[in-house]
Amino acid sequence: MIQNRSIPLDDTALDARAPGWIAPGSAADGLEALAFRSGAALAALHPWVATARSDLPQALLRDRLALAAAEACVRHAGRSERIAELRDEIHLLRPGETPGPAGTIFALWRRAVGLPLRGDWTARMAEILPDHLTGAMDGLTATADGPVAAAAAMLETVLADHPREEAAALILADAVLARALGWPQIVPLLGTGLPRRALRAGGEGLRTECHRAVAAAALAACRTAADLARRAAGLARVEPKLRAKGSAAAVLLFLTEDAVSPSVALSPIIRGSALRMTDRAARRLCDRLVELGVVRELTGRPSFRLYGL
Repeated sequence: MIQNRSIPLDDTALDARAPGWIAPGSAADGLEALAFRSGAALAALHPWVATARSDLPQALLRDRLALAAAEACVRHAGRSERIAELRDEIHLLRPGETPGPAGTIFALWRRAVGLPLRGDWTARMAEILPDHLTGAMDGLTATADGPVAAAAAMLETVLADHPREEAAALILADAVLARALGWPQIVPLLGTGLPRRALRAGGEGLRTECHRAVAAAALAACRTAADLARRAAGLARVEPKLRAKGSAAAVLLFLTEDAVSPSVALSPIIRGSALRMTDRAARRLCDRLVELGVVRELTGRPSFRLYGL
């Protein structure tokens, strides 16, 4: 069973929508208007991510947003891989195997969103980022005209010296944003919402684009959070019906990772546990969860399947 979870049964409580005026308006919106909208959007997202919640699998939310950020960064790099290929590169990876360039970007984002932004967090960030970006870490605590402006300043600083390090620059910018907002971990917003053309802007133009991106991305993250909370509630309702040995550990994995491979994540040992599960039992459990309507098969393939909440 999933322990200590208080999941609301009334889904309408999760269906609250942010006011429509928060969404970025026309391309003619100025910096002041966009800053107002981005602040309102961040305020709407804050309750979902600022503190632990019993109704939302926050690790799964961050993992799913990390996938979106990785896809955006892959696009920035001019590569053709999209979400399906990125999932394959990471979630079908066997121990000892190394992902390709696109998968490496996804893996970097996944590691970044898993780092706690407390204590000696800059040292932890330095461990996952390229050595030549260590100097940029000195500016992570710099203040500016609000959280988004501080993130934009970090982005501009990194890209001025390292224009090809878009993924690392966006990770640092989202780290600055999360720290300024008091969030415990990175929530990819600039990484998911900032178009490539904006990365070449500077000064007020970059700040304007960052406010626009944050407003849109924060609202999208709110919708994703509400959707995942509803799906998690459904999984919690059917979890007592599962009889497979290790099903509780498997359910926890579905509440943590965007995609789960029966043959890699659940067999022969369920990732994150010491429990064993045969490949057949893992596939049957996934098929059972699909039948119950709480898990989706993500690939549409007859083999090498991936499943997710």
